[in-house]
Amino acid sequence: MKLLMVSHYFESHRSGLELIAGRLIQELVRLNQEVVWVASNATPPPFDNKLGARSVALNAVNITERTLGIPFPIPSLGAIGRIRREVQRADAVLLQDSLYPMCIAAFLFARLSRRPVVIAQHVGIVPYNNTLFRTLMGLANTIVVRPMLARADGVAFFSEITARYFSGVSFRRTPKLMFTGVDTETFFPIRPERKPELRARLGLIPDRPVALFVGRFVEKKGLHILSRMARLRPDIAWAFAGWGHLNPRDWNLPNVTVFSDLSGPSIATLYQASDLLVLPSKGEGFPLVIQEALACGLPVVCSVETAGADAAVSAFLLPVPLDEQRPDRTALAFCQEIDRALADDGDGARSSERRFQFVSQRYCWRATATEYLELIQSIAASGR
Repeated sequence: MKLLMVSHYFESHRSGLELIAGRLIQELVRLNQEVVWVASNATPPPFDNKLGARSVALNAVNITERTLGIPFPIPSLGAIGRIRREVQRADAVLLQDSLYPMCIAAFLFARLSRRPVVIAQHVGIVPYNNTLFRTLMGLANTIVVRPMLARADGVAFFSEITARYFSGVSFRRTPKLMFTGVDTETFFPIRPERKPELRARLGLIPDRPVALFVGRFVEKKGLHILSRMARLRPDIAWAFAGWGHLNPRDWNLPNVTVFSDLSGPSIATLYQASDLLVLPSKGEGFPLVIQEALACGLPVVCSVETAGADAAVSAFLLPVPLDEQRPDRTALAFCQEIDRALADDGDGARSSERRFQFVSQRYCWRATATEYLELIQSIAASGR
């Protein structure tokens, strides 16, 4: 089957959605599918021999992300024409989310060309603090996303949060809940006695617990809460892995270390060197970093909303309510849960192994790719 995958960025963007798309393509290629990946040229495309698939980088303007931290690349007219041609060459189209111009264009061309289209919907609403942004996204979900989901041949949700948000849509067929997989050959626990060695290699403070954040440095990830936590707890070494316009380096705190160029095995080393993951985010589906952290054996302190992405994983998370009106109080509540996580993790290796085993059994990439392929093939067969 010739499958067209469309997303707004390539995996070099290093956000969860694009990393998921890249790994899913690799698994589909292993299942003997011919895949083309179309995304904006805001970040470099992968080498085709790495994925085993063809990559098409489209000209796009990426000003909203550079200035506001909102990922919304706008394709050129030539890029839209290229999307049309790629859709016509494909047997089926798989969109990674829907509220992006390139995904919208691919959806419309797929409908006109009578190509089966499946939408993998990652997020519902992002509750921006800015009232205008929040209102615009709500309107866009109503005017654009819900009609797309209703007219798609198939829909897969990446979390229970997103599925609940769009539960009122009249779908053509019952949507599926498909969690992403985790590369457990890269992300796995290490023996506790190896942590000092890894911390020395990474330049982390050796004699303090290490709290880790992984993700883009943007509003919805809770950077304003993390900055308060880092100031409240100078006794904790705070490691930040990611990039964005809200850079923790600007806080000028001696207990904060920022890593901007880690991925794959190198980011796994940072997980393994840390004591826990902290994620005060909102408006997400199911962040891949939670699965990666658990696979590396770490306890996870996150928002109550994020903890609801998968009911099965909630037993391994420490949820904290987000109070946007009182961020200082929220930061204090997170710090209290951090202390609880560090105290409760006294059995070290046994707790880490339990988390790893859960992830290994619950989140399997090969099973996820097979489920996607079966869904697409069944839709294509019914169409014929």
